[in-house]
Amino acid sequence: MERFLYARLREWKASRSRKPLLIEGARQVGKTWLLKQFGKSEYENCAYINCDNNPQLENVFADYNIERIIRNLSALADTKINPETSLIIFDEIQEFPKALTALKYFCEDAPRYHVAVAGSLLGLIDHHGSGFPVGKIDSLNLYPLSFMEFLLALGKDILVEQIREHRWQELNALNHQLTEFLRQYYFTGGMPAVVLSYIEEQDLQKARAIQNQILSDYMMDISKHAPKNEIPKINLVWKSIPSQLAKENKKFIYGAIKSGGRAKDFENAIQWLISAGVIHKVSRVKKLEQPLKFYEDFGCFKLFINDLGLLGAMAETPAAEILVGNNAFSTYKGSFTEQYVAQEFYSALATGGTSGRNLYYYTNENSTLEIDFAMQGATLYPMEVKAEENLKAKSLSTVLKANEALFGIRFSMADYKEQKQMANVPLALAEEFLRSLCTSAK
Repeated sequence: MERFLYARLREWKASRSRKPLLIEGARQVGKTWLLKQFGKSEYENCAYINCDNNPQLENVFADYNIERIIRNLSALADTKINPETSLIIFDEIQEFPKALTALKYFCEDAPRYHVAVAGSLLGLIDHHGSGFPVGKIDSLNLYPLSFMEFLLALGKDILVEQIREHRWQELNALNHQLTEFLRQYYFTGGMPAVVLSYIEEQDLQKARAIQNQILSDYMMDISKHAPKNEIPKINLVWKSIPSQLAKENKKFIYGAIKSGGRAKDFENAIQWLISAGVIHKVSRVKKLEQPLKFYEDFGCFKLFINDLGLLGAMAETPAAEILVGNNAFSTYKGSFTEQYVAQEFYSALATGGTSGRNLYYYTNENSTLEIDFAMQGATLYPMEVKAEENLKAKSLSTVLKANEALFGIRFSMADYKEQKQMANVPLALAEEFLRSLCTSAK
């Protein structure tokens, strides 16, 4: 499977200020596969070290003498490790904290060596602040496959090339075809194992079984790594997300988790899930003015999970609801479609080299007007998400009339159309369109 983050790995390799690289991401998004593919294609050889249940590493990292460590790693991997031409990969690094700490010494004492590591964020959280090499590593985020990466997995390379040319009007002729693929993506989501199974076997029940297994693995990891007193709260927050998104107003409500629930009861659990990479938090802003961060309302937010397909599995959505007709896009008051746009935004940031930006939403003080999302780029972009072809967007029109400096984006099932202060963008083009907005403001 082709992953867009591969280009960022090449940039890392070529950088003169390169540090050891940490690929961050939730479990089973393809971190190990990507690094192995990168090592195989871009280096003369690759030294792969799995840190899970590997007692030999105790002797390797008895101290942090890098020359000795390199000799030992070369013996373990049965390959000669050369600066510049070899890639050292530490996998499941969260299982052996000494290897994580050693990245500091690779950075300071042996910067010529190319070192990349992968690990579950669910486990890496435990080691932040205790031996974590702060300031001594580079990091990249890997998310589930985006819709365009899904198209590549289906073998639709030419279609992806056409999208990348940004001839938005011309792509209207392909909108129906793209919608058919998008409906499939709404079911599979972007977990590599699910996508691969779907492509090879076309077995919907097996694909859903893999999604359910991933959800089960997440729960097991939470039980393994989370603070014991937080585990019940984390589970409650996690399981409440589908019903929270199914509301007309998708604002997260603590009382919907547990009667009488308050922020102080669940804020640590929410932060833990964010740090683990399995949910995204989209905060409200009180004003649509730059910089948006100035107007962030920390008490009001929406929560989205990391993968659309997993949301469908959590909600036990029948395959027919997604794959037959147009129900997929309007199911549960459009919650799937907002989820889709949110995760496409984060994928666009990670692969476009503009990570660090945030996605927000806006409501006025009395909540009579709501904008689904807002982002900051060359200008400020309020965004509305429509699950159908209906182009009426009263809230968006209202805020645009009040501020001519804004440029509105309306994602919908309709064709691409430019207006004076607004563009209607087909949902299938969301990732590339968002990437174009972000990179133009670098």
